[in-house]
Amino acid sequence: MARREEQRLDSFQRLEALIDSAGVGDVEEATALLRRFKGKSQTLTTAIDEFMLDFMTLVFVVETGEDKFEKPIRKLARARLAKLRQLVNVTA
Repeated sequence: MARREEQRLDSFQRLEALIDSAGVGDVEEATALLRRFKGKSQTLTTAIDEFMLDFMTLVFVVETGEDKFEKPIRKLARARLAKLRQLVNVTA
């Protein structure tokens, strides 16, 4: 049980790091990290989809050099991740 909790924590710490780096290859890694949570509930699946949409938008903004949009989108992605983390802890 403690190992599962540790893996969950590691996944969310890695997702936070991906928000900081936000590169093209990070989308695949984020998807892989979240794959195991998908399907546990419709609410959780929706939260994952919302996070991924915001994260992919962040990656796009970073890759296109739109600096003025980067900070607000990172903030939104972090808020979605916090919601996702809370939902994962509730369904666990």
